[in-house]
Amino acid sequence: MADRQAFLDHVREQAAKGRAYRVALNPHATHTQSYVGCGPDKVGALLTEWQGVGGEGTRVSGWSAARAWVSQFVLQHSCQRIIHWQHEVLDRLDVGRVCRDAGCDVWNWGDLARDAEATRWQRAFAADLGITSVDWAIAETGSLALFAQPDQGRVVSLLPKRYLAIIEPSQILPDLFDLFARLEERKAELPSNMVLVTGPSKTGDIELKLTTGVHGPGNVHLLVVENTAAS
Repeated sequence: MADRQAFLDHVREQAAKGRAYRVALNPHATHTQSYVGCGPDKVGALLTEWQGVGGEGTRVSGWSAARAWVSQFVLQHSCQRIIHWQHEVLDRLDVGRVCRDAGCDVWNWGDLARDAEATRWQRAFAADLGITSVDWAIAETGSLALFAQPDQGRVVSLLPKRYLAIIEPSQILPDLFDLFARLEERKAELPSNMVLVTGPSKTGDIELKLTTGVHGPGNVHLLVVENTAAS
């Protein structure tokens, strides 16, 4: 009896530790209708859910503020080697120049993909920060949808220990159902790989111990740049 009680106490203890990240049940969901959306503030809804699953999130106004934030971010976290996607949002931010001005070695994945394989993977594995944008972000679940493309390698969000996604509000979808609708629209040109990133890498074992950063970045940050049209 004592062994049984000790076992049950251990399970309860480990289960409590595993609840480091909340899982909220949707009170509006039914077996016939589960579309919820995100309310009037889709940026706020996305960041709330993203932070709820262990991510860090920030919203800034305009490209100038975004550049200043990224520069401070790489300095604060002592990032020395950075790989990033080639993406129109990152181009408007001029992310490569911003990171180089902060003293970092910076590689664009579009250029790395055309380098010799040994050079490409050496730099990819050495990077301590990966920066991407997204195809879409889902406010309801706090998830980022990333499509693998020639200039947008999936390893950029996977290999470095720290990951930063930079998006605009126009990339945010209210609900996961909206993502499925967009995929249906693009079914003739879907990539070979799509991933949904929902917070930092997490894994659990049969002892109910939750560990972050084992199969991917242990620290993930989302930067939403608002009011870009006027900046």
